[in-house]
Amino acid sequence: MLNSKCTVTALALATLLSGCAATPESTTASGNTASTEAVTQANAEQVRAIMDASWQLQLSASPMLAKRFGDDSADARLPDYRPETLSQRHQQQLRLLTQANAIATDGLSPQQQADLAIVKYQLQNQIDSYRFNEHQRPISAEGGFHSYLAGIARNRQLQTEPEVEAYLSQLQQVPQLFAQQQHWLSEGARSGNTVPRAVLTGFDDGIRAFIGEAEASLFYQPFANLPADFPNRDHWQQQGLAAVSTLVIPSYQGFLDFYLQQYLPAAQPQIGASALPNGGAYYDNRVRHFTTLEMTAEQVHQLGLDEVARIRAEMLAVIDASGFDGDFEAFLAFLRSDPQFYPKTANELLYYAAHLSKQADAALPKLFNTLPVTPYGIKPVPAEIAPKYTTGRYSPASSATDAGYYWVNTYALGKRPLYEMEALTLHEAVPGHHLQIALASELDLHPLRRSYYISAFGEGWGLYAEKLGLEMGFYQDPYSNFGRLTYEMWRACRLVVDTGIHAKGWSRQQAIDYLAANTALSLHNVTTEIDRYIGWPGQALSYKIGELTLWRLRHQAEQQLGDAFDIRQFHDQLLQGGSMPLGQLEQQIQQWITQQQQTVKS
Repeated sequence: MLNSKCTVTALALATLLSGCAATPESTTASGNTASTEAVTQANAEQVRAIMDASWQLQLSASPMLAKRFGDDSADARLPDYRPETLSQRHQQQLRLLTQANAIATDGLSPQQQADLAIVKYQLQNQIDSYRFNEHQRPISAEGGFHSYLAGIARNRQLQTEPEVEAYLSQLQQVPQLFAQQQHWLSEGARSGNTVPRAVLTGFDDGIRAFIGEAEASLFYQPFANLPADFPNRDHWQQQGLAAVSTLVIPSYQGFLDFYLQQYLPAAQPQIGASALPNGGAYYDNRVRHFTTLEMTAEQVHQLGLDEVARIRAEMLAVIDASGFDGDFEAFLAFLRSDPQFYPKTANELLYYAAHLSKQADAALPKLFNTLPVTPYGIKPVPAEIAPKYTTGRYSPASSATDAGYYWVNTYALGKRPLYEMEALTLHEAVPGHHLQIALASELDLHPLRRSYYISAFGEGWGLYAEKLGLEMGFYQDPYSNFGRLTYEMWRACRLVVDTGIHAKGWSRQQAIDYLAANTALSLHNVTTEIDRYIGWPGQALSYKIGELTLWRLRHQAEQQLGDAFDIRQFHDQLLQGGSMPLGQLEQQIQQWITQQQQTVKS
């Protein structure tokens, strides 16, 4: 059962989604003006009701999310992507956004204002995503629905017969899921709304990874791992083997055939979002969404150029301090080719990540008053997606009994430089994504806010955390410090190449050359990153825009509070509301600074 305080009654939900939600009356029956307090209370209740209704839509769309928040029945379902389901949800979201836009913010508390801003931001993005037919592209350069589906099997432990039955139910729905997603891919192919062909090299290998002997399949492993004394173990294993061999593997084989014979030949030959149907408007929309600001592609591009120039000067200073006898290009070649900078085994890379993580853990109390209860672990990126996957990523805890995970890509070890690992670890683990996301999940906020991730805030925090490493005792040698700067330069280059690709007509090679010329990223990472930006328009903009905003707010707080500035209190204030649009965050930090100033004066 879902926590009752996080849900809305069925009647109230139906009323909201029908567009008939109650609105506060401006006058009483006798003609007297209703009190401001009553109107404000009604507005606050309306905000809560809209959040409840939007949350219910999310739970119905994502069985995995519903399971995480206590609905055990969701464990037997897969998502439903039928056209009528998506259309109905879209209409419901439109009605909710209309109601949210009609609410006056006067009198709402800062928390309620943030609630309203976040639910409006979320609903607007869901509406825009449907309007621009993003559901016709359920795959990307990194993977897609077929690889994400593996999450239902990976590390799953079946402990009771009802859990076995629920998992079997999911496996029985796999052919339906593939048919629904192939329908949308076909629709996209007909209209020219596809993933660009240039980033699909090797994509079929990611499908083939799930095709083979049923007993070796990732989807069969939960059955293989049933304890020896599990009731009717042989029966359930036979059922599982039959489901995997007759339903799951044929679905992947059918998808592979569809991809090679129909989708790939029809894939968009151009790489920019501008080539998609209504592509110019779509990219402008993605710029606003991923920055959470009213920025144009041209403004973002110029900011990127300015940041590249600034960081380049810092990088040159580090090269000079290192004593290296050569220019910038020679230093990059040295970093990319010298064996001392690369791990020899996967365990060496994982152990180094673990060592850095524990160093970071020890430094946290100096910078944070509030730390998450949820722990995190370290493990490699799954082998079936590793070849085209980014160098590392954070995977949040899927339940209250699980940990978060810092994923490290151990594929192609000669392309995973150790000098980048300090920055990567601080970004993906602590004080970066794990600290921020785990704290958000533990806040006393509406579940919609605890679970929602706004990229400009979250990725901005991750990049802020990298630089925070300077205050934590990291980057003591010039190579790791150059690695930090190359990561910052990487995010600055994203502003240039993402807008270049999607708004200025850049070629893939032009983008690769620009990123390779300005960072010490391995050429393998450069290529996989550029392909990621091509397939995910605008997302790459969120990092630097968010980081610059966070540092500007910190400097402002330091300047205005002087000796009264406390870095731990400031970080608590940044993180206590979870992810939020940058404009809303700035408003809350301004209010906090004013409150701190008043406290000092008193």
